[in-house]
Amino acid sequence: MEPFLLLSIRADDPVADNEYESFRTLAGLAEGELRRVRLDQRALGDVDLRDWSGIWVGGGPFNYTDPEETKSPVQRRVEADLSRLLDAVVGADFPFLGACYGVGALGTHVGAVVDRRYHEDVGTVRVTLSAAGRSDPLLRDLPAEFDAFTGHKEAVSELPGRAVLLASSAACPVQAFRVGSNVYATQFHPELDAAGMSTRVDAYKNAGYFPPSEADEIKALARHSQVSHPPAILRSFVRRYGRDRVGSVTG
Repeated sequence: MEPFLLLSIRADDPVADNEYESFRTLAGLAEGELRRVRLDQRALGDVDLRDWSGIWVGGGPFNYTDPEETKSPVQRRVEADLSRLLDAVVGADFPFLGACYGVGALGTHVGAVVDRRYHEDVGTVRVTLSAAGRSDPLLRDLPAEFDAFTGHKEAVSELPGRAVLLASSAACPVQAFRVGSNVYATQFHPELDAAGMSTRVDAYKNAGYFPPSEADEIKALARHSQVSHPPAILRSFVRRYGRDRVGSVTG
C-alpha cells in the first residue's frame, strides 16, 4: 500500500511521538504505512500526491487566530507550507483529514470564518452528526451521537457554501466538515484515547487551555470517559483511500 502521510507541528517530542503512534495504531496501520514530517523542525517542500494514499494533519500549539506579531517564523512557515499543500489537495480533491489544527488550516484555506467564539475546554464533548454526516462515507458507521476528546482556542464559526457540515457539539457548531468528496477536517481528535489525552494534558497544562491546577482532574475524567467511536474515522479513511503500488484501491 502507498503510505499515508502525517504532518505534525508538535515541538514537544513526547507529544509528537505519542501523536504519531496514536494515529498509526488507532488507524490499524503497520510500521512503514504511516510516514511523518515534523513541520516544527523542517519545511514541507514539494509533495507529490501520487506518492501517498492520503494526508493527515495533527493538532498542536499554533492557532491561525494568533496575532500576526506574536507568530514565530516557524509558525508562519508552517501556515505557508500548508496553504501551498492545500492548493494541491483541494484542487485535486485528494484524500485529506485535518484534526484540530487542521480545522483552522482547511477552514482558512476555503474561506471559512475562523475565530475564538466557540472555543472548548480540554475534555470530553458529545458530538452530533448532521444529516450529511450520517450518510458520509467516513462517518456513517458512527452513532448519531458519540463522545470525543477535544480542547481548542479557535474554531470555525461560519462555513462557506462549498463546505458540508458533518457534525456539531453544544458549544461548537462546526465539529467536522468536508470540502468536495475527500477533503475533511474534525475539530475533535479522532486519534486520541485516554492515555494520549493524559500525555497532552501534562504537556500543555501551562499553555492556556485550562488552569494547571485542573490537570489531574481532567486526566481522571479522561480515564473514566466513554470515548471509543472517533478512531473509527481513521480506520474508515484507511479502508476507503488505501491504494496499492499500482494505484488500485485496497479496501
